[in-house]
Amino acid sequence: MTFQRLRKAVTMKKALRTLVAGAAVAGGIAGGVALASPASAATPAGVCGSGYSQIDKHTMSGSTIYLLFNGSSNCVVTFKTTSVGKATRTGAYLQVSGKTPVEDTDDYTTYAGPVRQSAAGKCIVWGGGTSAGGFWYSGWSHCG
Repeated sequence: MTFQRLRKAVTMKKALRTLVAGAAVAGGIAGGVALASPASAATPAGVCGSGYSQIDKHTMSGSTIYLLFNGSSNCVVTFKTTSVGKATRTGAYLQVSGKTPVEDTDDYTTYAGPVRQSAAGKCIVWGGGTSAGGFWYSGWSHCG
């Protein structure tokens, strides 16, 4: 994927998050019902997609980084645990042995990611974090 296409995809993802949050708030106001924010309803498996299960996590100040696997691909999502709702630098990172790393780092209000790569039979480096709590990377792990 070219840099311009990647940048456009990230911009579209941010716009979609804003649109979904706005629709949930508007729907709750119009219907007179109090709704949980989309961020509070999000789960790592829900963000990564159907078939993904959590295989590891790393908790640090300000965030929890989740590693999921679906039998052939890994997925990494970083959920903020402080300053939720405030846009701060938040990132998710994944590199499969022999491949170019994938990363999603920007000013997010709730989570970064998902970042996915096919990883069956390979070692990976995974990580992420926030500007407030720092960033962490695993080193080569989860080989197989």
